[in-house]
Amino acid sequence: MINRKGKHLLPLAARRMGIDTHQELTIYLPSDSHVCHSEGFSALSRVRVESPDKQIIATLHIVTNGLLQDQEIGFSESAWAHMELTDGDQVWVYHPKPLESLSHIRAKIFGHRLTRDQIDDIVRDIAKGRYADVHLAAFISSCGDGKLDVEEIIDLTRAMVEAGSKLEWDLPVIVDKHCVGGLPGNRTTPILVPILAAAGLSMPKTSSRAITSPAGTADTMETLTNVRLDLDQIRVLVKTHGGCLAWGGSVRLSPTDDLLIRVERALEIDSEGQLIASVLSKKLAAGATHVLIDIPVGSTAKIRDQASAERLSTLLRTVAETLGLKVRIMISDGSQPVGNGIGPALEAWDILAVLQNKKDAPQDLKIRAAEVAGELLEMCSKAEPDKGFQMAVALIDSGAAWKKFQEICQAQGGLQEPPVAPYRYNMISPRAGVVSNIDNRQLSQTAKLAGAPADPAAGVVIYAKLGNRVKKGETLLTIHAESPGELDYAVAYLNTHRQLITVSP
Repeated sequence: MINRKGKHLLPLAARRMGIDTHQELTIYLPSDSHVCHSEGFSALSRVRVESPDKQIIATLHIVTNGLLQDQEIGFSESAWAHMELTDGDQVWVYHPKPLESLSHIRAKIFGHRLTRDQIDDIVRDIAKGRYADVHLAAFISSCGDGKLDVEEIIDLTRAMVEAGSKLEWDLPVIVDKHCVGGLPGNRTTPILVPILAAAGLSMPKTSSRAITSPAGTADTMETLTNVRLDLDQIRVLVKTHGGCLAWGGSVRLSPTDDLLIRVERALEIDSEGQLIASVLSKKLAAGATHVLIDIPVGSTAKIRDQASAERLSTLLRTVAETLGLKVRIMISDGSQPVGNGIGPALEAWDILAVLQNKKDAPQDLKIRAAEVAGELLEMCSKAEPDKGFQMAVALIDSGAAWKKFQEICQAQGGLQEPPVAPYRYNMISPRAGVVSNIDNRQLSQTAKLAGAPADPAAGVVIYAKLGNRVKKGETLLTIHAESPGELDYAVAYLNTHRQLITVSP
């Protein structure tokens, strides 16, 4: 192997370090490595790693404590998986070619518009793992705060679809749904999938993990069943049972989006243009023809006012229609959480209660799920106009949706019981009165500090709803945690944000 200076490079022996760097490809070299000296590598250098069969671009970290010998190279778990190595395999390390697409991002940072070819270059390089997290963060920031125009959003959506796999269906109607988020506990998808499948529609639902929330649909469903399905499994499930509930990251549908989401989660940024590209690219890649998008609006939701919701609706419709997707927008109430549980397992318990028609099931979650399902039933002519909601409720009440849910979960690997957290803390009402305000953002932050979504049993159960009359000393919410330390974090935050739930005299 010859480097860019024409010098022959000696091979290095690969070692699996067992270090989880999530999706960022990382390698490790000893500080006295001859490769570092000859190539001028230093910590955080971007390097190209090749074996006879595979290659990656990775971020270099330097090891100074003797864990690696001069002729060895260590790999993070993600880099090891990409390279498909065994211990001792020979690899070579050298400088990568400069990435021209980074110049496009620099131009965007300074206010220049991106062309379709430039967007294609950026997305292609992201999908191939050529960007470090710092580059992804630069791209996300450069596109935030309305900096993408409609054509750029269309081009970004199209490029994200083309960069990954795509499901093809020999069916005239494939339905899907998305909620733009910001509303804790709004876990309607696992309820409406079996409703729609029981009604004869096909819904290959691929969902993301949490970005800025305490749980995503994939996080919640993973407490109930296996969500890591491949494309063939999804095809069989939809053909046999009418639907599935899978994690989108396991099937490379719009893989660029999965990489961007990971960094968006760290930055707690979910910009409008990238949100649209993210949502619609996943729907198009999954082969959807009809999509309903729920936009909750509330002062502490992600979308805070009607004007913002209408602007987002217009952009979503324009991009969707340009790319051949039929879309219906539902602007809903985002003033308070939906359901009782906030966090993967706690939301799963709510889902089970609704589908099983339990007396203590959260009725607001049942109604919200039936409203969304009803819109799709009408949109796809499975229900007459203004009859979709009643049809959806009937499919829950009759047990048909619960039967279909069990069927789907069993086919995905079995239905299991969600975990329960051992540590809890109750927030007590300081006075008698009426619940006049609930801060969705602070509620989500409390659940995240308790450990959600990384700890599946962690989160918050809220008992108070707007307009409820409560007594002094009545429990308003309960924090659930898997460890005492995380419970302490959440309680400390709660004690400095007592306005999370306002009880007015």
